[in-house]
Amino acid sequence: MTQAESLFHAARAHLDAGDPTAAAAALRAALALDPDAAAVHANLAFALAAAGDVGAAETHYRRAIALAPHEPQTYLNLGAMLTARHRADEALAVYDAAPVFAPALPALLSNRGMALACLGREAEAEACHRQALALDPAYRKAAFNLAYVLLRQGRWEEGWMRLEARDWLMALQDHLRLPRWEGGPLAGRRILVGVEAGHGDMIQFCRYSEQLKMLGAARVGVLCHPGLAALFGSLRGADEIIPLDCDVDRSDWDVWTAPLSLPLHFRTTVDTVPAALPYLAPDPDRVARLAPLLAAAPGELKVGLVWKGNPHFENDAARSLPGPATLVPLLQVPGIRWFSLQKDEEALTAGITDLAPAIGDFADTAALIAGLDLVITVDTACAHLAGALGKPCWVLLPAWMPDWRWLSDRADTPWYPRVMRLFRQRRDGAWDEVVKDVAAALAARRSIT
Repeated sequence: MTQAESLFHAARAHLDAGDPTAAAAALRAALALDPDAAAVHANLAFALAAAGDVGAAETHYRRAIALAPHEPQTYLNLGAMLTARHRADEALAVYDAAPVFAPALPALLSNRGMALACLGREAEAEACHRQALALDPAYRKAAFNLAYVLLRQGRWEEGWMRLEARDWLMALQDHLRLPRWEGGPLAGRRILVGVEAGHGDMIQFCRYSEQLKMLGAARVGVLCHPGLAALFGSLRGADEIIPLDCDVDRSDWDVWTAPLSLPLHFRTTVDTVPAALPYLAPDPDRVARLAPLLAAAPGELKVGLVWKGNPHFENDAARSLPGPATLVPLLQVPGIRWFSLQKDEEALTAGITDLAPAIGDFADTAALIAGLDLVITVDTACAHLAGALGKPCWVLLPAWMPDWRWLSDRADTPWYPRVMRLFRQRRDGAWDEVVKDVAAALAARRSIT
């Protein structure tokens, strides 16, 4: 084995261990010995992308393609990276330049479908995903990506079924070691709703606890993130709330179900969403304790603000605002007292009262929301919380890959009818236009109150 090969294998070990920086160092050393090694360029690009150096990664991906134009994985990786950087049109050009046999690869078809969906070309995206599934019916990524397109279009019968291709439930299945409920009879049975995805997902889909009870379940439990446990104590239909950091006694339950599988089992359509609001309630003691923080002058509208979500969410750069300064045009609307529900260390724009020190969990946030007149937020768990509480909420949505649950081209949502209003970006990154729309709507609301 040559020294360059030894460095390459060491780099692969670093990548497997989750250390892209060490991998990149080893691969650079290997390139110094063998500058035309396509595999080294491709792996260095992968390591650099993982470390956040996208510009250098692109250079090495393109060099790897020039040296080995018949290696489809390099096209896949470069295209996926460009799509993630909101350069989907360039990603399509990469896929189109792939080897002649590549269009028969399910992975390339599915990746191409993702890029098309990002550009709003959903019919073409659907065709790509279906072609990938025709080649490999068991290809879960294509089925999951197809679910996004179908659900966003309101084609939920197939969409929920395709969503079952998500692959993150196996760890919970291994942990619970209970039979998974597949939608059969529940009379007299004890069912545990497992934890899935983020806080907002749990708040949105925990509503099905009441549906499970109506189906005859003898006992309904909800396994949830610890920060939701106190809030879920008010959940209709739930007999027991189990924080994720507590042990589950398997002998207490007959079956378990994934929250995002419940719409499938209940055959939920756009017209049959169980949306009796509110289905969560704030704790009265917390409401009384936190009420003094929401002091306002007589006649002032009390509005809560959230401008960014969890930075680890894959589309957070698109859904979150650059910062509170983006909201300044809202602060110029008279007759409003502003409150921040944002939990972070970011310095606030003048004129916004910071409520973060009072927020320990979602039950605290719920108690604060109870004392507000309106919540204005980006697409975060706080939107679902306000909706579940029946509180008026305006949600700012990105143009780039808006979440499927908000459907398309609607200013309302069947999940939170009559209380939620959606404000959509018309162009990727153009938050100023959205904020202007919200300011106008806010001024109109003030004029009639």
